[in-house]
Formats: sequence, structure tokens, C-alpha cells
Amino acid sequence: MNWITNYVRPKLRALVRKPEVPDNLWDKCPACEKMIFHRDLEANQRVCTHCGHHMRLPAKRRLELLFDDGDFTQIELPKTIQDPLKFRDRKRYSDRLKEAREKTKEQDAIIVAHGAMGGMNVVVAAFNFEFQGGSMGIAVGEGFLAAARLAVLQQAPLIAIPASGGARMQEGILSLMQLPRTVIAVEEVKEAGLPFVVILADPTTGGVSASFAMLGDIAMAEPGAIIGFAGARVIEETIREKLPQGFQKAEYLLEHGMLDMVVHRHQLRDQLVRLLKLLTEPQPTAEVVALPQPALDIPAKPAGA
Repeated sequence: MNWITNYVRPKLRALVRKPEVPDNLWDKCPACEKMIFHRDLEANQRVCTHCGHHMRLPAKRRLELLFDDGDFTQIELPKTIQDPLKFRDRKRYSDRLKEAREKTKEQDAIIVAHGAMGGMNVVVAAFNFEFQGGSMGIAVGEGFLAAARLAVLQQAPLIAIPASGGARMQEGILSLMQLPRTVIAVEEVKEAGLPFVVILADPTTGGVSASFAMLGDIAMAEPGAIIGFAGARVIEETIREKLPQGFQKAEYLLEHGMLDMVVHRHQLRDQLVRLLKLLTEPQPTAEVVALPQPALDIPAKPAGA
């Protein structure tokens, strides 16, 4: 009985058992609902191969695509007070922070890194939407301020890539105080004569869009990104009117003068390098050749004049 149970039965089960297939090999595009093989999607920078829809990109993956050879140095975020209000809803805020850190392996919703981009030294502050919706609390405000001061110290352009639902409600008024603090950080960069470029990713809303996200010298966005302050449904319920088609989409904002350009993810790095060189190296890239002055036919003065 033991021989049959321990040897024969497992062998028979192994012959008839269907091979286990992982359930994460295919991704469904939220726009066209087509299924895409996960390797094809990653190779295409998480842009749908059927309709071109730009899916959300993890912060570190975004940095790898922007920096030269994907090489960058991530700085440690400044230490801040944890759970200042001892907030609790269905869970303790401290427990939510712990879960988010275990999930993302990051300390908070912002990643600050520096490195070379097109041979130029740059500082990038990228939001991680997977960390509590990229919400901005004390730690994010401190991180953005650290990014601005690092840019000033290195005399390097600052690039911000917000992807956030807004201020972090669990920190109350302390999260709202990060709005003016991030604005001050931007002013420090601009007073140093350094470029500040913003790449608005999906979504950029709430207190983030109401502060530093709209202060870039150049405001860029990815196609289809949701950009605004309040949600479209809240606005419709407030004004009791139907909003235009595509309201709060990047293309709508570009058409109405709120953005400078909407750039496909595949061209984003090259466009950034081109802009930063124009902003940091305004002198001509080639030798200036003086044009010959045409001879002026000036009549001679009459005698005795």
C-alpha cells in the first residue's frame, strides 16, 4: 500500500496533470482591451503595441530609460517624523506605511536620483504611484527639497516626474504645507539659473498639480496622461455641466496652452536631452562665420561742400 501510495500514484498524477502556467504572462490594455505578452510590453516600454496607450511605468524603470545606460545614483531620503497625527481609519497609518514599503522596497513615494543624461549631469525627482498613490506627505516634501538643493549644489538641471493623487490625507495640514515648500524648492533652482523641467505622468492631480508640477520652465506630458486638480466627476457635480470630451487629458491641456509639448515615451529621452542642451548651452554649437558686408556706393562730396 505504501509503495502504491508513495510511488505509483504520484507518477500517474504527474503524467496527467496539466502544467502550471503563471497567470502574469499576459497584460490587458485598459484602452483597447487587447492582450499583450508581458515581455513584448516591457520591451515596448509599457506602451500598448496595438493602440499606443501609455500604461503606468514604475519609477525606477522610468529612471533606467532616461539616464545614460540606465545608470544612476539614488540618494537616501531625509529622515522625517512618522505618523505625526497618529492617524487611523480602517488601519493604522503606520501599518499602511509599512505595507507600502514592503511592497515597493522604497521609503516613500518619491525617488531622487542623479547621473548623466546625454552626457550632462542631471537630478531627477520621480514619484512612485505604487506607494500610496504617489501622495505627497512630509517625506515627499523633504525629498523634493533635497532634490532641488542637490541640483543647485551640482549646478545641474532638475527634472520632476510627478505621478500622484495629491496630498496625503493621513498627515492632514502637514501634507498641505508641502505645497509651498515644494514651490520654494523650485524657486531655489530657478534663482540659481538652472532649468526646471516637468514631465507630467499619469495621473498628476490634487496638491501636486497645484504646486510644483505646473511651475516648470518646460512642461511636458505623456500621451493620454490625466492632469488636473479635482476629478472630472467632482467638477461635473459642482458646476452641473457636462465636461468636454477628453477633459483633463494631456492632449486637451496642450490644445489649451497648459502644456508645451506631449511626447511619446519612446522619444522622451531624446527630446529631454535636446531641450536641456538648448537650455544649458545657449551658445552656438558651430563656428560663427561673419557674413561679408556689401560695399556701399556712397557718392563723393562735391568740391567745396
